[in-house]
Amino acid sequence: MNGNMMHLPLTIPSLLAFAASRHRDTEVVSCHSGGRHRRSYGEVWGRVNRLAKALLELGVRRGDRVGTIAYNDSRHFELYYAVPSIGAVCHTINPRLDPENLRYVVAHADDRLLFVDARLLDAVLGALPDYPLQRLIALEDAAQPARPATLRYEDLLTAQSDAALNIAIGEEEASGLCYTSGTTGRPKGVLYSHRSTVLFALAMCSANSTAVSALDAVLPAVPMFHVNAWGMPHAAPMAGAKLVLPGADLSGRHLATLFNEEQVSLAIGVPTIWNGLLEHLGGSGDRLPAGIRLGVGGSALPRKMIDAFEGMHGATMIHGWGMTETSPTGAAGIAHHASRALPVEDLRTLRETQGHALWGIDLRLVDDDSGEVAADGKTAGHLQVRGHWVANAYFNEPQHDAFRDGWFDTGDIATIDERGFLTLTDRAKDIIKSGGEWISSVALENIAQTHPAITEAAVIAVPHPKWQERPLLIAVRAQSSEITEAELLGHFDDKVPSWWRPDAVMFATALPRNGNGKVIKSQLRERFAAEPILQRSIVDSTGGWFREDYPDQQIWATG
Repeated sequence: MNGNMMHLPLTIPSLLAFAASRHRDTEVVSCHSGGRHRRSYGEVWGRVNRLAKALLELGVRRGDRVGTIAYNDSRHFELYYAVPSIGAVCHTINPRLDPENLRYVVAHADDRLLFVDARLLDAVLGALPDYPLQRLIALEDAAQPARPATLRYEDLLTAQSDAALNIAIGEEEASGLCYTSGTTGRPKGVLYSHRSTVLFALAMCSANSTAVSALDAVLPAVPMFHVNAWGMPHAAPMAGAKLVLPGADLSGRHLATLFNEEQVSLAIGVPTIWNGLLEHLGGSGDRLPAGIRLGVGGSALPRKMIDAFEGMHGATMIHGWGMTETSPTGAAGIAHHASRALPVEDLRTLRETQGHALWGIDLRLVDDDSGEVAADGKTAGHLQVRGHWVANAYFNEPQHDAFRDGWFDTGDIATIDERGFLTLTDRAKDIIKSGGEWISSVALENIAQTHPAITEAAVIAVPHPKWQERPLLIAVRAQSSEITEAELLGHFDDKVPSWWRPDAVMFATALPRNGNGKVIKSQLRERFAAEPILQRSIVDSTGGWFREDYPDQQIWATG
């Protein structure tokens, strides 16, 4: 017997339609190259309807992919809604992709149109010389001329009316497409549905995650080309929150200005963004708005970052975990009520975990033979996930080893304790196996970053003739620091088993990162595995890999 309840499809346009109706005067603030612009949700809704009609006139049909190569601004936000409102798929593309991977994702997605930030047009035209110019639309400010043979975004809207379209959309229809960062192999496409996106936005409004509400001013400092800016462009209209879009400038100075002038109460970003903000605050004397919440994901949240933001600046840090395949958030670091009784140090340790799974997400650990591992907080295993906003296949690649028996294998190694708190110990490809035992590179990196003289750290495995692999620490000194290898290695004493301690340190000016801010360890492994001085040291088993006069320490530039 079925229940006697109405069934209304969960669709993305309904989120903005609700905001335009119930929170009509709430602002969407956008930073373009020409300055800061403001529109109400009501005004944005009218522009979205105009854009939807223009897309239909340009020949976009149900199921077509429409690519965007843009930053966090209002025109990109409008595309988030106009494209799925006609049954098409919004394909957000990372503008920092190298030309080869850019060509690959555009071809693999078979993008019908490309909307490109005017500042990126030259680079896109150079990388995609065969893409039809008449299918390129420039996201330009009014004073900027479009390139010859390309269309101008604002011109598309001028010829249309604000009247809403009434196109019936099924909640299981595809709505968005995002490709993984492609740090190993080709990028893989994740195709989101209306239903999965709406449910994920609802989860972001939950108090057990970021708790977006109509009282908030939300600023996504994570790019809109990266997993839908972690759901904030959908959660903010759902809640009726003010939305502040920072544009291409994610510097600490710019963010601090926006936080204070727009009274931002919630912002989300990766640790590198928040490190930049901390540096600005330390050098400028600027303050953060009282009670601001800062969500962080993409890599482990260092304890010293929690201490700095919460102890010195009065912010609340929210640690989350997820992937492109999980929309992205699957777990959030909100402590249980019972956790309040824990000693202060135990609570601090708990907050460094990735938190516990949100409603709608199941987590489990398995061993190498796919047998389930106990959730005892000690036994590590391969992390698998399933849920309402988790992919069940890659776009145009239905057969992939990561999807088995209704679960997605994340590629992470983790522990889960009796209360359900998740701790990532490594990526499966990054785990260090020394003498048959696992060493967590993440744990070593976190310890290194607690030293005040270190701003960034990465640990990789390098070959060893006796132990198979040993950990090598690559670290970035803080400005004006002269910390030595011996001093940094001594920082590990009494913090880990002696055989976990890195064998050596290499200092660099910065770590290589992809467009989403994640360290590209494959580059580190390639760089150091091929270095003759390291090979000689390994063969000699001396362990003295670092040399203060090493001629190639300045190996990466920031960015």
